[in-house]
Amino acid sequence: MTLVEAMHERREHLLATVGEVVRRESPSTDKAAVDVLAAYLQEQCRALGAEVEVHPQREYGDLTVARWGGTGSADEKPLLVMTHIDTVWPLGTIERKPFSVEGDIARGPGIFDMKASVAMMLEAIRLIRERDLPHRPIQWLINTEEEVGSPVSRPLIEELARDSAYVLCLEPPIPPEGKLKTFRKGVGMFTMRITGRAAHAGADPEKGASAIQELANQILYLHSLSDLDLGTTVNVGVVHGGTRPNVIAAEAVAEIDLRVSSQAEAERVVAAILETRPRHPGTSVTVEGGLNRPPMERTPTIVAAFERAREIGASLGLDLQEGGTGGASDGNFTAALGVPTIDGLGCPGDGGHAEHEHISVTGLVERAALLTGLLTEL
Repeated sequence: MTLVEAMHERREHLLATVGEVVRRESPSTDKAAVDVLAAYLQEQCRALGAEVEVHPQREYGDLTVARWGGTGSADEKPLLVMTHIDTVWPLGTIERKPFSVEGDIARGPGIFDMKASVAMMLEAIRLIRERDLPHRPIQWLINTEEEVGSPVSRPLIEELARDSAYVLCLEPPIPPEGKLKTFRKGVGMFTMRITGRAAHAGADPEKGASAIQELANQILYLHSLSDLDLGTTVNVGVVHGGTRPNVIAAEAVAEIDLRVSSQAEAERVVAAILETRPRHPGTSVTVEGGLNRPPMERTPTIVAAFERAREIGASLGLDLQEGGTGGASDGNFTAALGVPTIDGLGCPGDGGHAEHEHISVTGLVERAALLTGLLTEL
């Protein structure tokens, strides 16, 4: 019996696990809720023979690392599997968007990004143990704050990745074909604060220095840094400032998003943003922030890892394709270290962060089988 056939036999149990994970709502900013799901998964991992290491957090959910020893030599490098359990959906969403299965479509908050992946990992480990399949040591990192940029987990991610043979990132694949991701843009986040000088807009305009006018200058400058041919975009997405229409604004603030395809572009544009100077006399400009995630570039290491995954997929009757995205993941961190990283291994579907979020049940079964193959063949 092939791994795909074995997973088809486990379809209902796999779907039930997806439901268990989806029903335990886990918005990034609600530590108590995220910890409930984390505790459930820790229990499941222990039942599957894992050594479970919990990294307590104050603001976000506790991080979890589950480990299974390998069946080969003692010095064999482990595989690192990465998932996250936090979502963008607030508590109570499950009441209006309950977990449901209709035909080949399953729905629920966070199911595509990326709770189905969590269920896939549990089922893959269960099948490996039941069949006593050979494998490298396996480390599973369950992150709790990926959706807000992995502010506390990055050091742990990088520590685990440095000693790993491969990193398997179970982020959703690219819709609609379900392509794996061999490149991702890096992400920068900045806050610009502008200080001017208040004055009466009618009686004493010459005594003022408009922070809003300077903000307009800066927006034009920032957007001019974009280079679509190089995959670089700078977007001023949020602005606010001023107090009343008849007062020359003394303060203004902008929140800025940067996307870059290469480290070289990151260095160029980050410096240009941080070193900007005021154009309007009497104003001052300060910028805070930087690159939150480095770009995942399509290097020979990444391509070789994808080709190996494609070979394993082909042996299971799956035709894996590759692509890229402007969004980032924890795989950006590991790829930047030069560790072979295979991203987009989650369940096919669509609608991440959107009302129509869903997965394909057929895709769920196939990708769970693929994950099992990767865990036992890499």
